[in-house]
Amino acid sequence: MLVLGIESSCDETAASIVEDGRFILSNVVSSQETIHAPYGGVVPEIASRHHLISLMPVIRAAIEPVGDPSAIDVIAVTNGPGLVGSLLVGIQGAKTLAWVWGKKLVAVNHLEAHLRAPFTGYPAAPPPLPPRRHLSLLVSGGHTILFLVDGDRREIIGATRDDAAGEAFDKVAKMLGLGYPGGRVIDQLSHQGDPHRYRLPRGLHKRGGLDFSFSGLKTAVLQLIGTLGDAVTEEIPNICASFQEAVVDSLVSKTAEALTTHAVDAVVMAGGVAANGGLRKAMESLCHARGIDFLVPPVPLCTDNAAMVASLGYELACSGAFSGSDLNAFSSSLWSRRGELRHPRGR
Repeated sequence: MLVLGIESSCDETAASIVEDGRFILSNVVSSQETIHAPYGGVVPEIASRHHLISLMPVIRAAIEPVGDPSAIDVIAVTNGPGLVGSLLVGIQGAKTLAWVWGKKLVAVNHLEAHLRAPFTGYPAAPPPLPPRRHLSLLVSGGHTILFLVDGDRREIIGATRDDAAGEAFDKVAKMLGLGYPGGRVIDQLSHQGDPHRYRLPRGLHKRGGLDFSFSGLKTAVLQLIGTLGDAVTEEIPNICASFQEAVVDSLVSKTAEALTTHAVDAVVMAGGVAANGGLRKAMESLCHARGIDFLVPPVPLCTDNAAMVASLGYELACSGAFSGSDLNAFSSSLWSRRGELRHPRGR
């Protein structure tokens, strides 16, 4: 089954063709990073307008390897969470193509799509199959959630109580004048600094169960910048290294705590922050020490893309979860509510 995935939840316009939910035949992404960089973040109205410009060229490029739309079986589109204006561009485009081409349409939850990314890859390097029982850590700009997964059951066992990890990266980068998006720049600069130069707080350390907190860390960096005054410029690499060390330590220590109470075969990590080199290395070391697998997507599949949307769309199509012309967008998700056992198709 060939699924065309369409993604427009924030500032990437993306389309992809995935075969049988696993093998990527095309993956096209048009990024708006340079457009939003002068504003220090995504401007929703500008994002929507650029999705309108980019959507059809991106889709045309994505379907080129299959030659003709007739080869496509299903169209999958992200309908939330995200920026409603941006989402509606993708949804209306998907609806129109489904009607014109006579294809089935499925709606995809953006967060759940990220969790499919580790199991999606190219035919030349087949991706792994999902382990039946595992921990799944979603770390992105808007969400930090730890799941216990057993088959098709997914339980939220930990979540951030305030800022998401990616949000903290972007805010600290803005404080330091490093531009947007901040996570990549901080990761690069951290290699030039001393991660032990400044002892920054780990939110909810040894308390709060498996929940995360990053607002106190963000405030501590702001206070440190104020204390350093004019000397802050030469200390930026050390601040970045110390900040990243605190975020990584928080994420890894809570995951390690979860592993002491939940017997699993693997830890799966996905989302934009999963591209962070320090986090990938630390989580891999943890899993190696525990004798379990560590599964993470290649860096290009950590950030928003349509291959993950098409992959999840395949599962939805196989279960008959099709959508109609009344499909709409939603901006926020209930997934941050801790302790609730939710069906994976839930909002």
